[in-house]
Amino acid sequence: MIGMIFGCYALFDLLASLVFGKYLVHIGAKFMFVAGMFVSGGVTVLFGILDQVPDGPIFITMCFLVRIIDALGFGAVITASCSILAKAFPNHVATVLGSLEVFSGLGLVIGPPLGGFLYQSFGYEVPFIFLGCIVLLMIPLNICILPSYESDPGEHSFWKLVTLPKVGLIAFVIVSLSSCFGFLDPILSLFVLEKFNLPTGYVGLVFLGLALSYAISSPLFGLLSDKMPHLRKWLLVFGNLITAGCYMLLGPVPFLHIKSQLWLLVLILVINGISAGMSIIPTFPEILDCAYENGFEEGLSTLGLVSGLVGAMWSVGAFIGPMLGGFLYEKIGFEWAAAIQGLWALISGIVMGLFYLLEHSRNRRRSKPQNILGTEEEQSALLPNEI
Repeated sequence: MIGMIFGCYALFDLLASLVFGKYLVHIGAKFMFVAGMFVSGGVTVLFGILDQVPDGPIFITMCFLVRIIDALGFGAVITASCSILAKAFPNHVATVLGSLEVFSGLGLVIGPPLGGFLYQSFGYEVPFIFLGCIVLLMIPLNICILPSYESDPGEHSFWKLVTLPKVGLIAFVIVSLSSCFGFLDPILSLFVLEKFNLPTGYVGLVFLGLALSYAISSPLFGLLSDKMPHLRKWLLVFGNLITAGCYMLLGPVPFLHIKSQLWLLVLILVINGISAGMSIIPTFPEILDCAYENGFEEGLSTLGLVSGLVGAMWSVGAFIGPMLGGFLYEKIGFEWAAAIQGLWALISGIVMGLFYLLEHSRNRRRSKPQNILGTEEEQSALLPNEI
């Protein structure tokens, strides 16, 4: 039941991302962002008082309801924020989104110790009420600062976007990367406790390597993606391949015959954070460029579709990763479970690399006839003068 309560969040975040991405222009990006913050902040406060609800079916129903509404609010915020940023900084999309991930990483770093301190000092209610009130207090600031963008509804749909071969493959990459992150959430702490006998309070520090390296590397890869767009595809491919190697070494997988050590685990998590930034940051601008190349209009309508698609695919991985990870951990242990998860990233990286090589080969073949035709036209224009 606990797994279902947590899993429903990713499921409804998936649905919210698709719906809000489609109707972003109709609702308005700024209104969607502010309304999502209000809903998310409000239900976070409500989550803090769920211990006052009677036990049994009423409590379980309220848990589901609060999580579902929170997912809807979060989906609205993420979809609108990515669209607003891409609209405000059209020539620096990867840099801005990479910089945004710094704060996602900081949230992952600060959240657990701050929540633990508030919980130990003041009880269950205070962490949720404190965080929810912070979100609510930020609403007036965003109302004053955020620009309002107006745009006409587009003619294209999610189906047309996701059926583009390149977009479909990148969507698969996003799912695999999100699943890798979700895989670690429920079982890495259990593995560390069992394998290294660490005190419970130190387990959260193991995750710092992953969160900090991701937060630091993301803006750097974003800047690199904008300055040298031709490198984006290879950052995406090699990031996936490195991620696959990291998951093979997390255990490590038994056939490598490498002894599991705490320092090695932390080092692998640091490298994984860097490779995740290398892979994740280029996905949004790559999908956006592909959409524009295939006739999607430039504006909020397409930005909403791309934002919704990225958010939806991330939610799919967030739903699959913990469930698959927990099942595999129970059946075959952490070492083999992590290796199988890494196999997913390996497949997506190889397939993406093959696609880019094929695309490069096709572009070269198309350019050759044009060059030959241009040479013949030049010669025919010069011959009469020579005669």
